[in-house]
Amino acid sequence: MKPEFLKKGDTIGVVAPARKIAAAEIQLAVDTLKSWGLNVIFGSHLFRSYHQFSGTDEERAQDLQRMLDDPAVKAIISARGGYGTLRIIDRLDFTGFMRNPKWIIGYSDLTVLHAHLHNLGWSSLHAPMLIDFFKNAEATDSIRRFLFGEKISYQAASHPLNRKGKAEGILTGGNLSLLYAIAGSRSDIDTKGKILFLEDLDEYLYHIDRMMMNLERSGKLAHLAGLVVGSMTAMKDNLIPFGKSAEEIIAQAVSKYDYPVCYGFPAGHAEKNLALPFGERAKLDIADLAALSF
Repeated sequence: MKPEFLKKGDTIGVVAPARKIAAAEIQLAVDTLKSWGLNVIFGSHLFRSYHQFSGTDEERAQDLQRMLDDPAVKAIISARGGYGTLRIIDRLDFTGFMRNPKWIIGYSDLTVLHAHLHNLGWSSLHAPMLIDFFKNAEATDSIRRFLFGEKISYQAASHPLNRKGKAEGILTGGNLSLLYAIAGSRSDIDTKGKILFLEDLDEYLYHIDRMMMNLERSGKLAHLAGLVVGSMTAMKDNLIPFGKSAEEIIAQAVSKYDYPVCYGFPAGHAEKNLALPFGERAKLDIADLAALSF
């Protein structure tokens, strides 16, 4: 199931369920949302500061709960990521959301919310957050295009590790570290028959290997329809090198399977972070180029 697309005059709510944010950091993005014809409202504690967080767990949960419950709010976008959504997910009541579903927009730490909504049967939008709006015009506009119901399809450049083929299935996934963090919890996702998307930032390569081993041993890689690997950005290594890139680690983890795999897809922690509708049926076609359409 997916929420209704937006129209001019609709209201979008801004929250910060993780790291703190300053008003100046998102002003350009707020102006952009308004230029799309949207009314923008802020969470009551949006610009609070509690150590690294934008308020206490209770305050951040209150802001998100208010937006989930408000039938006038047609979409919710995160101001930024960081760390913190995992700390508040079990404080949230999705009863009001189920009565008045809305698009929830973000990536990285917002993977927790995407996964939780996936289990409730609702689509959500893996896409840039407000702090990212200045980075890439195409990525920012992909949010507008999707929210207002335009048809979306993408092409990615060829990659030497790509495994050619075609696949169709529900798109799900997100940040690898967060998928690892919710493993075994009630927010954990079932990947069987689906197209899995993975991306990550600033991780040691042996951490990537450990997390991929977890996905493999828990059966999450065995029955995929396909795999899309986004940006694996600013990876770190030990003094004694691990010996493989993040993409090579992932390729080894799925080497026993025959579904199509795309690497280097322009989404995740990179300048170009194209909007991906999780929970939507996607078509993946990997030949000389990789095509992903919805």
